[in-house]
Amino acid sequence: MARHVFLTGPAGVGKTTLIQKASEALKSSGVPVDGFYTEEVRQGGRRIGFDVVTLSGMRGPLSRIGSTPPPGKRECRVGQYVVDLTSFEQLALPVLRTAGSNSPGQRVCVIDEVGKMELFSQPFIQAVRQTLSTPGTVILGTIPVPKGKPLALVEEIRTRNDVKVLSVTKDNRNHLLPEIVACVQSGRK
Repeated sequence: MARHVFLTGPAGVGKTTLIQKASEALKSSGVPVDGFYTEEVRQGGRRIGFDVVTLSGMRGPLSRIGSTPPPGKRECRVGQYVVDLTSFEQLALPVLRTAGSNSPGQRVCVIDEVGKMELFSQPFIQAVRQTLSTPGTVILGTIPVPKGKPLALVEEIRTRNDVKVLSVTKDNRNHLLPEIVACVQSGRK
């Protein structure tokens, strides 16, 4: 029986929007939901990077075009974007640790996304694995479509027995929300 639900699909198809809508639907039905999502940052109509935004409203840079890392930090780059690991870890790790703690009751942890930028962080990889194995915690997350060199943690998630992967397409994205919410709620039982 699948406990965790991960959405996959091409960039820009609407995975994050579905995650946000599912989080709201779950919260409004009384389910404790915590986590984070990534959001494009645009300037003058052009994407200049991504922010990480927690469900409690905190925000910080995940990546920016051509910025340089702070002195003494290694540069983590995906295409033209330089990843701000410090900012990402300061926002994402506390949320995952809270979700991964053995607090009473069932909870949902949103992880949008487990992708190339986020996987530069070893503490993030460990926290995701810990959260996947925490009794009483259900993950609602996103993973990229496989292309190029496989990402170890993404493939690990994709092949787990307790994970249901839903493919988001332009054709089905407007009809998937009830299925996502139902899958998450059945994973909580």
